[in-house]
Amino acid sequence: MDTVSQALLAAQYKAQALFAEVVAEGLVCAGKLESDLTDEIHALAQTRFGLRRHWHKRIARSGPNTLMTYHDECADRRITGDDIVYLDFGPVFEEWEADFGRSFVVGPDPVKHRLVGDLADAFNRGQELYRCTPNLTAGQLYDFAAGLAAEYGWEFGNVSAGHIVGHFPHERRPQDPKYLSIRHGNPLPLRATDEKGAPRHWILEIHFIDRAREIGGFFEELLSVDARDR
Repeated sequence: MDTVSQALLAAQYKAQALFAEVVAEGLVCAGKLESDLTDEIHALAQTRFGLRRHWHKRIARSGPNTLMTYHDECADRRITGDDIVYLDFGPVFEEWEADFGRSFVVGPDPVKHRLVGDLADAFNRGQELYRCTPNLTAGQLYDFAAGLAAEYGWEFGNVSAGHIVGHFPHERRPQDPKYLSIRHGNPLPLRATDEKGAPRHWILEIHFIDRAREIGGFFEELLSVDARDR
């Protein structure tokens, strides 16, 4: 594994550890505002991980707000005793970006718990497709992820299923932001190098929703780097 991959994986391990602390501390709980939850997680990241910077805004969505994407604005909401909650954080660890998302269920609802399991399974299947398909394009991966949503009985909740990640700040194309996004119709091969000839690294985002039940879930982490490659 090259040094860039090692650095990105190390940043992801720290993000995973942060989320494990969130669970251990019981921070995702009924009665709490989404904004208070993000503030508490940020404080935890500062005190236990020395985190000082995020490369994108911190997101907590609960209940009907889980239908919304990162880019949507929605009213602050108080978590209830039978909610699904998703978190999306973009911490920077030692100048390397992590982008990590997980969903949590407050209560026993089996449908919500099934959704959380389906998200993780879908991510693993998307990553396996990437590993086994050298010429896979961004558009092909999006279509595969969206198809999985239907297979599991959900709807895919976003026009994008991921983006690049790297050393802060990662490569950008303001004139064509969709170019570096995993979305329908994008012909960019995911293993195409950047303008400097360096490999690109990608985040895969799985957002499944059920509009009738007004619930959704989210799972994201590194697509192009896997601990199995070490």
